[in-house]
Amino acid sequence: MNYLAHASLSFDHPEILVGNMISDFVKGKDKFSYSEEIRKGINLHRSIDNFTDQHPVNHEAKKIFQPHYRLYSGAFLDVLYDHFLATDEERYPEDKLKFFSSVTYKTLSTFEPVFPLRFAGMFPYMQKQDWLYNYRLESGVQRSFQGLVHRALYMDESETAFRLFRKHYSALKNFYQLFYPELELFARQQFNELTRL
Repeated sequence: MNYLAHASLSFDHPEILVGNMISDFVKGKDKFSYSEEIRKGINLHRSIDNFTDQHPVNHEAKKIFQPHYRLYSGAFLDVLYDHFLATDEERYPEDKLKFFSSVTYKTLSTFEPVFPLRFAGMFPYMQKQDWLYNYRLESGVQRSFQGLVHRALYMDESETAFRLFRKHYSALKNFYQLFYPELELFARQQFNELTRL
């Protein structure tokens, strides 16, 4: 999953939010330099990613992108699930998403001194460009796809992925609707177990 989903699946717990958002930038034993609560967020993030990678719905959804992007197909799907979450009126009516995004940036900013260097470098752009809210927009999806290309070693364009997103919009939204409630339930169970420890 991508940033909006990981923020949402932190269930308003500040330290778990931090861990969930920085997890991809924390390697190996570096995890143990963080507080116990932030480590719980890192672990939650990794459980969410593992659940997502293994889910049969996503194996089907990735087939839309695999002929062109192979192993990167999952990264495009992660961005699109953030788009469908951002446009999910039951979970995030527009005003609620705007408020949630603002609170998320404010919460994260209080932990800036502990950010890994790469996340620290990225966070000002995330906040200034309001990535979490802008997943609602096709232009936000397009920019996120371009960001994937910028960071990838073996990918040189995202225009094909964006065309596939538009062409298969209804099918991709259906995959989200099948998958996300199960992910949300799984993440809540993991969160409850972690916060009981």
